[in-house]
Amino acid sequence: MNRIDRVTAILIHLQSKRVIKAQEIAARFRISLRTVYRDIKTLEEAGVPVIGEAGSGYTLMEGYRLPPVMFTTEEATAFISAEKLIEKLTDSSTEESYKSAMYKVRAILRSTEKDFLETIDERIEVVRNPWLPPVDRKVHPLQAILKSIAGKTVLNIHYFATHSQEKTERNVEPVGVFFQGGNWHLIAFCRLRNDYRDFRTDRISALQSTDKAFDKEHPTLKVYLKQIAKEKNLTPVVMRVSKSVVPYLQEQKYYNGFVSEETIGDQVEMTFLTSSLEGFSRWYVMFGDQAEIITPGNLKTRVLSLLSVIERKLTGI
Repeated sequence: MNRIDRVTAILIHLQSKRVIKAQEIAARFRISLRTVYRDIKTLEEAGVPVIGEAGSGYTLMEGYRLPPVMFTTEEATAFISAEKLIEKLTDSSTEESYKSAMYKVRAILRSTEKDFLETIDERIEVVRNPWLPPVDRKVHPLQAILKSIAGKTVLNIHYFATHSQEKTERNVEPVGVFFQGGNWHLIAFCRLRNDYRDFRTDRISALQSTDKAFDKEHPTLKVYLKQIAKEKNLTPVVMRVSKSVVPYLQEQKYYNGFVSEETIGDQVEMTFLTSSLEGFSRWYVMFGDQAEIITPGNLKTRVLSLLSVIERKLTGI
């Protein structure tokens, strides 16, 4: 970062809180305290109303605002909530970019609003699912992917496909990214397969932006995902579950195609659209003693077959 950009960034940082210590500025920009004092003096000479001195911290005169835009407290609180999500659910490059943006958001708030946000910041947290294995992300691809989408340039990726246990190098034309089931996915037109593919970003071992532009007009991500959903062979499933069991199915039911539910006496009738009767039957076995399959009949047949295999394995008969 050159000195002009750094001094400008320090001015924004000074507007992000009521009082800023010189040590905090030095740590953020990885500069010495002497450089901090020199940059603060530059701001003062430029007419910026900096109050304070080395050792006691710096603040800006109340009412001084450089940017022309203002946020409400509610809007700023929404940014804080988003910051927590980005910290846990994206990669490090996106996290750092968002933190930098948050300094600019905080910079234009009044002192009372800054105090409010500092309090709220300590009361919001996003906790990772402890039952899911941690993802070792050696590549941080989101920013590179988004730049490639905006610039319509080809990405070169090294990808590991779990279904074939195959490592491949591919050139892809990115369409969009989405987050689902704890992972980010890249939808792209794969030049190797000559078709659209869904790449989980945690399975990308290397990613390189290229200078190759593509002219093909791809569908938007929203249009593509809707089309894929229509093309899936979905089977309606209706079952009735005891009310005592329903609370334990809240998260899992969405992974199995939950559509709707209706209370009928001491049971809840639940409707699903599933793409895999095999997977659904195995999920059903977990709570089948407290549930009844209404339709389809072939799901009942599959569950009975599965239970028969389990019985043989348990009894040795």
